[in-house]
Amino acid sequence: MNDLHKKIIKTAVVCFAIFASTLTMAQQDFQGVATYQSKTTIDLDKWGGDKMSPERKKMIMERMKSMFEKTFTLTFNRTESIYKEDEKLAAPGAGGGFRGMMGSFTAGAQYKNVKEGQFLQDQEFFGKQFLINDELEKLEWKMTGETKQIGQYMCMKAVATKKVDDMDFSNMRRRDRNKDDDKKGKDSSAVAKADEPKDMMDEIEIPEEIEVVAWYTMQIPVNQGPGEFWGLPGLILEVSSGRTTVLCSKIVLNPDEKTEIKKPSKGKEVTKQEYADIVKQKVEEMREMYGGRNRGGFRH
Repeated sequence: MNDLHKKIIKTAVVCFAIFASTLTMAQQDFQGVATYQSKTTIDLDKWGGDKMSPERKKMIMERMKSMFEKTFTLTFNRTESIYKEDEKLAAPGAGGGFRGMMGSFTAGAQYKNVKEGQFLQDQEFFGKQFLINDELEKLEWKMTGETKQIGQYMCMKAVATKKVDDMDFSNMRRRDRNKDDDKKGKDSSAVAKADEPKDMMDEIEIPEEIEVVAWYTMQIPVNQGPGEFWGLPGLILEVSSGRTTVLCSKIVLNPDEKTEIKKPSKGKEVTKQEYADIVKQKVEEMREMYGGRNRGGFRH
């Protein structure tokens, strides 16, 4: 069988699968449930890991793994979806310190209505409940023509550029001070002492924008996806955004037991920008609170 025949058969199979999926979705009460695995990579060496013993580095990496590798469930129909992190029991004593603080920056349940362009997020932040109510962010997707297989689904690649919230700690990175000095035309060795960071937050920077790479399948023709991602002519099965990759590991179409897709409704209603301002204010309060304790804390 030559390559042309293989392509013809492959195209026919995909077309048949899309046709069958379209018939499935035509049901009045159509619903799908997709499971996603999320992983965020951290280069520990850039945060002093290269100076640690192998045992300590391994221990820290194991702790970070539990924070940055998570499982989510996306329940969707033709127009709505709800995206939630799967609940799991925390290890004894795991709620304090850095883990506890970062838990306050973790996104709560996210609701999308692609027909009405509505985004809702149930968010708890340092003991206070918020309801983020805003318009869906629409990315300008560009199709690349590339394809790959994810499980039993043929997927197509799309890319976009996304602006990053300056409180998005999943994309934080250590500031490259040598690069900053080069841009300013400074001699880094001469100004190193003067430019020495005063606190941990001075070591952090968050990029203004990142590239988003998505793989979607037209075999499930809904423009839904994990988290805040949507807007393609098929379900997004994989998306890479900055240092985070989210991959679909399981899909169930029309499960025997349907799950009601409920809009989040509890908490003080705020826009995304208003919520970001609240987070900024809290971070500044923490810097003030821990200012005089040690150099590793938050301070001016």
